[in-house]
Amino acid sequence: MARTSSSSTGGPSAPRNRTPQPLPRRRRSFGDFFKAFLAFVALAALVFGVPGALAYAVGWPLPGGAPSLDWLQQEITVGTFINVLTVVVWLAWAQFTACVLVEVKAALSGVGMPGRIPGAGGSQLLARQLVAALLLVGATAASFAPGLSQFGQSLEGNQKPASAASAQQTPGGLFGQEQAGSAAGAVAEQAEQAAAHAGGSNAKDGDTKYYRIQPPEGRHHDSMWEIAERHLGDGRRYKEIYQLNKDREQPDGSKLSEASLIRPGWIMEMPADAHGGELVEMPDEAPKVSQDVKEQISDYAKSGGHAQEQGGGAKEQGGGQRGGGSVDRDTAHISIPEQRPSEGAGHGQQEAPVASGGSESEGFSFGLPEALIGAPLLAAGLLGALGRRRRHALWQSAMGAVGGRRGMEPPTPTGGAADAQDALLVGADPEGVRLLDLSLRGLAASLAEESRALPTVYAAWLSNGDLHLQLAQPAGRPPAPWQLGQDQTFWMLARTDAERYEDMDTAAPYPGLVSLGTLDDSRLLLNLEAVPGVVSLSGRESDRAAVFASVAAELATNGWSDRMTITLVGFGQDLTPLAPNRLRHLDDIEALIETMEAETRQRRGALGAAGHDSVLTGRTGPAQHTRWAPHLVLLAAEPTGEDAVKLAELASDASRLGIGYLVGTESGDLPGAAWEMEITPDGKLLAPLLGLELEAQALPEAQQRAVVELFVDADPGEGEGEGRTGSGRGAATPPFLVDVTEQGRPAVYARLVGTYEIIGLDTPDGERSPLMHEALALLLLHREGVHPRVLSSALWPRGVTEDVRDALVDRLRDWLGTEPDGEARLRADRSGRLTLAKSVVSDLDVLRSLYHEATQGRGANSRAVRGRMLTDALVLVRGPLLSDRPQGRYAWLTHEIIDAQLPLLVADIGLALSEFHLEKGRSEKAIEALNASLNSAPGDERLWNELLRATHAVGDPARLQQVAADLVSRSGARGVPPRTEALLDELLPAWRSGLSAVG
Repeated sequence: MARTSSSSTGGPSAPRNRTPQPLPRRRRSFGDFFKAFLAFVALAALVFGVPGALAYAVGWPLPGGAPSLDWLQQEITVGTFINVLTVVVWLAWAQFTACVLVEVKAALSGVGMPGRIPGAGGSQLLARQLVAALLLVGATAASFAPGLSQFGQSLEGNQKPASAASAQQTPGGLFGQEQAGSAAGAVAEQAEQAAAHAGGSNAKDGDTKYYRIQPPEGRHHDSMWEIAERHLGDGRRYKEIYQLNKDREQPDGSKLSEASLIRPGWIMEMPADAHGGELVEMPDEAPKVSQDVKEQISDYAKSGGHAQEQGGGAKEQGGGQRGGGSVDRDTAHISIPEQRPSEGAGHGQQEAPVASGGSESEGFSFGLPEALIGAPLLAAGLLGALGRRRRHALWQSAMGAVGGRRGMEPPTPTGGAADAQDALLVGADPEGVRLLDLSLRGLAASLAEESRALPTVYAAWLSNGDLHLQLAQPAGRPPAPWQLGQDQTFWMLARTDAERYEDMDTAAPYPGLVSLGTLDDSRLLLNLEAVPGVVSLSGRESDRAAVFASVAAELATNGWSDRMTITLVGFGQDLTPLAPNRLRHLDDIEALIETMEAETRQRRGALGAAGHDSVLTGRTGPAQHTRWAPHLVLLAAEPTGEDAVKLAELASDASRLGIGYLVGTESGDLPGAAWEMEITPDGKLLAPLLGLELEAQALPEAQQRAVVELFVDADPGEGEGEGRTGSGRGAATPPFLVDVTEQGRPAVYARLVGTYEIIGLDTPDGERSPLMHEALALLLLHREGVHPRVLSSALWPRGVTEDVRDALVDRLRDWLGTEPDGEARLRADRSGRLTLAKSVVSDLDVLRSLYHEATQGRGANSRAVRGRMLTDALVLVRGPLLSDRPQGRYAWLTHEIIDAQLPLLVADIGLALSEFHLEKGRSEKAIEALNASLNSAPGDERLWNELLRATHAVGDPARLQQVAADLVSRSGARGVPPRTEALLDELLPAWRSGLSAVG
């Protein structure tokens, strides 16, 4: 990857990690300001001028006391007429003022749509236009003070509104434009000073100070952060040292290219205000410094004014540094990858990153948990695991008893759980997770084909659409389509190349990767199982707990791992419902040490017996079936000194064994910690020795409870499914019931089961018609309401602005029309969620209502009603849900469980109708109903069992044998289910021997 070249003036090169550039915005013209001024004058005149004029010119128009009969008989004078007219004007003013207040509130809050003032069509339209014109001034003013306009807002996905300079200089979060500008200006000024020092034209040699990188002491290695902290008073000033020395030739012939990659013996020029005894000032007034070091510093000083060419030499330097042996083997560095321009940059747009949040570019969170919105990989994992849990619960409910018809409906989340689910839908990036998984497995497969071992990976960066793997040491050239990154320790894969991979049966090579946070537009995933020792995390207890919970939840549900064990100690007992097969909880450190001592011995023995030097060699080649699943330990409670030493001893060989340790500490000083991190109260994750300052990914306690509630509610209750036979008694009531009588004809009827058709509305003209149809389908499948941000993220996965979304909602509202009482059929509830009126109905609503009415309503006590309703319900089934949906749209259906609910509902209807016919001995009618249901639910064991019974009742052994043969052929390699096999043995004892004859 080419490096960013130095400027033509010889100054330091631009930072490699650049913040996304905003799209070009139209500058406000004089006409815009003039219109806004006129709108302000008009509003002021109408809201304040009208009542003032009325009070001054007319006064109080109503009588001073109660009117008598004589008052009614008085002659109507001009004054009476004026008073009546004044009352009318007062009422009109009050209505218009209410419209202004409603429009202003909606514009400022950004939640839902403005309320409708009764009878104020024209007045509200005028108020809306005036308020919109006035807000033009506000939008322009906000552009001059983004610090105010962005306060309290958050950008989803991996994007950061602050510049790289401000993000590094102000770890407290987002600040005003003035502060960001001053920070950027300070960096620029420092860079100019560095260039002046390096050139030697504006400073004397005696004013310049130098520092020589010290050799390592044990596991401790010198770092720029510590140098800046000791000699400049602030570790964050390490960037000044980096800019002064970047790409200058060192005594050993190599060059500084990464702030975190420095070598003992190197010379560092320091800023003028540096202080401390280890510094050397030039020229030769340094008696304690050897003559060789003086000569090295003198030669180094001469290189300051020469800009160095940047190209392939960077890669050579990286390889030489790592391969030269001067850096201790156990030293672990995390560097920031260089970013390449996105392919869409030339067209004025930025390519969406692999781990984008898939949400719109607006800043307001609309009350949704930003911790989940800003964690796209975590959200995708939780959403996928939740969907699997709900599908499993549906099948458990349906298969609880042979012939049972349960019709279990998942509960609709409310309160914090509903907000958490919406945040997951907005923030999740399942496509990013899929590409990450394909990329890693594809790399493992390619290396296996070349008989090469997996390299040790310390971290992965998702940056600007690309995946960067940072290796512990150079491992040669990566297999295509992977490329070398900025040096020999980076392997890079472009997103376009990742999309070419296909699913493959390869073990997950790096299951221990977990998201820690973001830096500018890059997301860091640390490989916990590869760390050469313990990783410590210091900070306040609540802040540490939020980070630990995020790490545990992502590891438990991520999509780039196979099997894994995650042991939680000192926290997380409530998190186990997220993944009971992965998560386990231990009460104390003593139990952990005892467990890990035994497992460490077992893994060492297993690796030795298998002939592997690490778990990585066991994940590729002929032995990959063993998987070598990682064991990751998350210890929130600080261990005692003795326990810390034991953990350090266990962790000394842990990276080779596939075991990782993340340990919390109050003091920040944990014996044996290889990497030390700190979580600050303002959400920064600091790792000074690694040169990192991230926006931490965390899962606060409130969001933990909400997410766990979603998973707990998805599990069926104990004992459900036992003894539930008959006509579906006890089945859950659907969330939305339709009046299925003749009087309940809907105003708008949509057919979703099969091809998509809408009755009662004209087809919208233009290119927006498919988008409006998709939005209506989403609303019909969620009668409880759809959050505006969920709607926008579903329709525009790559993001959309608020005005575009609101424009679509307005068109959708106009398209659906109004009720006879004038109320819109598309409305917003108190939380801002968009809901449909009861007069807008889908065939899925009718299907659920007919089945419920037949089994639990009027049909429960009337055989004729039950038969008619079940028959009508089965006729509605015309195929799969939205069978004609266009390719590339309706991607949000992957997050739904309707694909599991609909076949089960159709099977329930077929079973109930079959039972209805068999009660009167109508076997052929029962078989017809069952075959119709099998078209939609071909894998439902209950339908096949009832079909066998109904066919047996016909009394035709050959026909029964044919049904058995069809069943066996559909079962494939899995074989016939045990209960079905037992039924066949009862109804057709010779079925096994007769299959070959039928075939």
